[in-house]
Formats: sequence, structure tokens, C-alpha cells
Amino acid sequence: MRITIVQGAFLPIPPLMGGAVEKVWFGLGKEFARRGHQVTHISRRYQDLPAAEVIQGVHHRRVPGFAAPKSLALLKGLDLLYSLMALRVLPEADILVTNTFWLPVLVQSPRPGQVYVNVQRYPKGQMKLYRRAARLQTVSSFVAQAIVTQEPLAHPRVRVIPNPLPENVNPTEILGPFSDREPWLLYVGRIHPEKGLALLLGAFQQLLDSGVRGWRLVMVGPWETEYGGGGEDYYQALKQQFCRIEKQVDWVGGIFDQGKLASYYQRARLFVYPSLAAKGETFGLAPLEAMACGCPTLVSNLDCFKDFLKDGVTGFVFPSSQEAALGQKLQELLQDPQRLARVGKQGYELAQHYTLERVAEQYLADFADLLAP
Repeated sequence: MRITIVQGAFLPIPPLMGGAVEKVWFGLGKEFARRGHQVTHISRRYQDLPAAEVIQGVHHRRVPGFAAPKSLALLKGLDLLYSLMALRVLPEADILVTNTFWLPVLVQSPRPGQVYVNVQRYPKGQMKLYRRAARLQTVSSFVAQAIVTQEPLAHPRVRVIPNPLPENVNPTEILGPFSDREPWLLYVGRIHPEKGLALLLGAFQQLLDSGVRGWRLVMVGPWETEYGGGGEDYYQALKQQFCRIEKQVDWVGGIFDQGKLASYYQRARLFVYPSLAAKGETFGLAPLEAMACGCPTLVSNLDCFKDFLKDGVTGFVFPSSQEAALGQKLQELLQDPQRLARVGKQGYELAQHYTLERVAEQYLADFADLLAP
């Protein structure tokens, strides 16, 4: 098959600035190429990255992109400019995968391939614009239901294929003893208000006030707006609000090397993802990455996590937006290391179903289904 992948306007490929979606499709493109398919990956031009190169069999083309703006209207405008530039370099193909907003609307010819819209955000009515798309594929049953609710005519074209684990996160490796892990509560993700970080810091402060000692809160992720963070003002306000526990909190910053990031998951005793973004989260790749490294995982009770995380079996859940409930859940879990170890192992076993190879097979089967006579 001839497969073209068009990434968004704001983050480069390879994922030098991070980005869960960018990590996913960078890995999938290489896996498709490894299986003998002809793959072209179009993305934002960035720093010294060449306009064209081949990486592990994937032909990369880069067009001018932009730093992500704060204004949603400006973001959509820049996406339009980027999509018009991407449109001009699209090769002839069988399948055109994209998660840009405007490109599925702009493609009028069958030459670039059947349009395969990768829906990685909660839909906000735009699915009506994509009536010519062959497929509306999303990563969780929660988002699939939202698509069908907003655009009932799309139902036959909707498919759910989960995000795969990124490269260098391999759940087939042998787990070390749980007792060797550091007494860390780990968060990995953007430093942004929608991620519920004030909730997490408040619950950790509550934990320390109750007399729990020896634990650290390790915060890994970018606060800079160009990486999708909440900005320096938000970051400094968080640090000031919780200055009383600053000696127990490590602000690591963004880590975009997947191998280095995996080492944090492998060392922590509990991963906590307190997101409040009920219509912002669509899958939750960071919790799955933690599970693949054997790190027991605690998430807020958002619907997007339910496809792969079952409370008390493959992970843990607390009521969203309730600091006291999160603090109580943390205290309960930290007192039961055997339970943490057991659930961490079960989460690790479940994550084996989300390897890059397995998810690539699902995509290729769906592509073939679209191309069948």
C-alpha cells in the first residue's frame, strides 16, 4: 500500500518537542514501512531538520509550520495555512491519514488516497465537515460515541483503534522487583491547568500533613506554551501556591527522549494522572506507558481511560476534582505495597495488547478493508 501521513502544524517529526500523537504516528509510519508499505510522512519544518529525508524507510517531507498560539481562532487559521501547504506536496497514494483540522475538507481529488481522519481530540461539531472522508477513526469508544452522537450519518465510517505504545516502551521485557522502585509519586504530561495538577499537589500536601514521610512527588513535563503547557505564569503560580512542600517536589521539565522517559516510569512506585479534561483527554497514552513499565497507575474517573484501565485490577481510579478523595486514595495505596505490586503487574500484562506491532496490524487491516473492491 501507498500510505501518506500528514501531521499537524505545530510539532515536528521526529517528535523533538514531544507530543503523544506525534510519537504514535512516527512509530506507526516506521512499522508500516518495515512491513513493506510505501510511506510518506508530512510534518512541520523545524530548525535543522531537512525539507526531505528518509528515516527507516519512511519518506519525510516538511513544510513550514508554526508555534502553537493561545488563541483558538488563530490556531485554526494557522492550521488552514499549513494544510494548504501540505496539500501541494501530497503524493499519489492509497490512504491519506491526517489529524489536521482542515486537510480532510481541502482534499477534493482521489489522487492522494482515501481520506482517513485520525480523531485524537473530543469532537466539537466538525465531523459534519468530513462527509467525504472514507473513515473517521478514533482511539477510544468514548470518543467514537461522541462522533456518532454529533453526526449520526457517520456511524458506518467510525472505527476505534487504540493508540499504541511508543518505541522504547516494551512491555515484553522482564520486570524487576517492585521493592527496588523509588518512593516516588510520578506525574508525566503537560504542566497545564486541565491536567489537575493543583489537585495533585494539594493531595500530596495533605498526605505529608498526615505524617507520611519519605515520599517525593516527581513532575515530568513542559510548562512552556510552545510545547502545549500552561505558560510560565501558571507554572510559577503553582510553585508559589505549594511552596510549603517545595523540598518534596521535583519539577523535572519536559523529557522528549522516550528511553529516558521510560526510566522514570520504571523507577516510580505509583503513577498519578489527575486530569480534569473530560472533553480534552481521548485516550491517555501516559497512563498506558506507565502500565507498560510495570508502574501501578492511578487516574481520575474520566471515560477515556475505561477501555484499558479497570479499577483495582489493572489500575486505580479516584473521583475527579476531589482533592480530599485523591489524598485519601494515595494514603490507602501507599500503605499497601503488595496491592500496588499486584495491580502494577496486571497493568503491565494488559499493556502487551497495545504494542506498536499489534496496533499497526489493526490499522493495516482497516486500510485494506477500505481498499477492497
